[in-house]
Amino acid sequence: MQIIDNINKTVKDDLQVGIHKGSKMSVAAACFSIYAYQELKKQLEGIDELRFIFTSPTFVTEKTSKAQREFYIPRISRESSLYGTEFEVKLRNELTQKAIAKECADWIRRKAVFKSNVTQEQMMGFMTVDESTYMPINGFTTVDLGCERGNNAYYPVQKTESFENANYFLGLFEQLWNDKKKLQEVTDIVIENISAAYRENAPEYIYFVALYNIFKEFLDDVSEDELPNEATGFKESKIWGMLYNFQRDAVLAIISKLEKFNGCILADSVGLGKTFTALAVIKYYENRNKSVLVLCPKKLSENWNTYKGNYINNPIAADRLRYDVLYHTDLSREHGLSNGIDLDRLNWGNYDLVVIDESHNFRNGGEVSGEDAKENRYLKLLNKVVRAGVKTKVLMLSATPVNNKFIDLKNQLALAYEGDASQMNKKLDTTKSIDEIFRQAQKAFNAWSKLPADERTTDELLRTLDFDFFELLDSVTIARSRKHIEKYYNTSDIGKFPERLPPISLRPCLTDLNDAINYNDIYSLLMSLSLTIYTPSNYIMPSKLAKYIDMTHHQGNSLTQQGREEGIRRLMSINFTKYHRTLTTYLNTLLSNSFIINQIVEPQPPENMMDIPGMADEMRRPMMLIVSAKKKM
Repeated sequence: MQIIDNINKTVKDDLQVGIHKGSKMSVAAACFSIYAYQELKKQLEGIDELRFIFTSPTFVTEKTSKAQREFYIPRISRESSLYGTEFEVKLRNELTQKAIAKECADWIRRKAVFKSNVTQEQMMGFMTVDESTYMPINGFTTVDLGCERGNNAYYPVQKTESFENANYFLGLFEQLWNDKKKLQEVTDIVIENISAAYRENAPEYIYFVALYNIFKEFLDDVSEDELPNEATGFKESKIWGMLYNFQRDAVLAIISKLEKFNGCILADSVGLGKTFTALAVIKYYENRNKSVLVLCPKKLSENWNTYKGNYINNPIAADRLRYDVLYHTDLSREHGLSNGIDLDRLNWGNYDLVVIDESHNFRNGGEVSGEDAKENRYLKLLNKVVRAGVKTKVLMLSATPVNNKFIDLKNQLALAYEGDASQMNKKLDTTKSIDEIFRQAQKAFNAWSKLPADERTTDELLRTLDFDFFELLDSVTIARSRKHIEKYYNTSDIGKFPERLPPISLRPCLTDLNDAINYNDIYSLLMSLSLTIYTPSNYIMPSKLAKYIDMTHHQGNSLTQQGREEGIRRLMSINFTKYHRTLTTYLNTLLSNSFIINQIVEPQPPENMMDIPGMADEMRRPMMLIVSAKKKM
């Protein structure tokens, strides 16, 4: 046994003596460098063969999940070490790489075979030359040969020349070499990678290689299952042919996000064709025999009905779309017909895709209200459609998904993950949970909104928002402006967007007289009017106020009975028209809608209020009418 300290004597020195013509080498190491070949070029040229095992997966596709993979940097280092490791910078700077790579690639074609470990099992590095064994060998580089210093405080290598010892390691190497489950041959890939160093490449090739290395980690995260399946033929559809380039990009991105996250918000600016983009997405899923529901405000229903109908004014009639169209308000209904659909028999849980037009109508989230604990429309959508039946994907369309709080966006996204944040947390590549992301984002926004006007800039807000917030938005939203389209897309087919002129603010004077009353004075006078007839809550004794709060559906400080009354007072002070209906109108409306009237009560003010000025005039008609009615079964 001999110890090679790689100081007084190096592995290279020993190999130059130990390698003979006809020698056979077997190496198990983490990496291979062309500069190590250069150091032993004369000796390696005379050997019969070199068998090399990459002890960790190298030049192979790892099938394990990203969470289970080793860090990427070491792997990239192993594969790029062909052209020299970080400790061989001096050699790379000599600019001889091209010539060395060409000689090495030619030698490998004639003398060497490379295989790679495809398992997650650890393999110890060693090297055998005929009947000599060297260990440990971390890599076949100039550092391991002792030619370069590296970052090791010491790097002794043990050489054993015993016949039994050599036989043991050769037998171990043979066993590994012939195990097809553990090793995969990568010789051709190694040659191809080395050849790239001396090949004359076009500039565009260099460009694409650079792009690949920049976005490699992103590409590793992309699954074929999440990419649009072009075999469905959706790109041959009428609607696809009518889309502009930026709309097609949006369609492909939406499909990928729906497949991965089950939800997506399309928040393009007004006028960028969100409806047509959504129709192309619908066509894709209908080609896959999926059932689609479009939820929209009633005023937009005719638009959606046209695109699925056999009408002469339907430009995509050839696509024969078959999605159902219902109104937002239908979620609160249990019976009757809506847009030709019988709600009594509708299977709400059988929709594979729900497209919500004007999705900001669902930004307030879900709550149960009233004595009978009725669900609002949000919860109806969540429970009746998204959670029930088949797995449902949700595409939301809105130019204004956020009003003034990020919770608006969170509530809409919650439809995609069925209100269970853990479903989304598992899919997002973020360090924080979705709840924490929105909590911090809102905190940052609140702090930003309190800054002085000159400091309250967009750049300042972007600086304070966490990176995870942008990662979340990039994952589940698509939002482009006209400026974005003009900057990043060829707009020759679109033409120039109309110029948006700044608004003209006109503040005419009431009169040209010097001492005349102005608008501000008039407003102050109007607001000073008490109009107490509309604010009876002001006369409740403080000790009794809590009793009335519960009776008036108190929902926080901003929504009280007193607040409602103050709103009416302000409307009345500016001559807001107060409409009255006859008793016949009220009662006949109930009767015509199949209600049974049980009781009618006309509350009267107490006697001590009858002396209030104006009360006598109010008594000409009922101040309040309470009707108890029940729907016929």
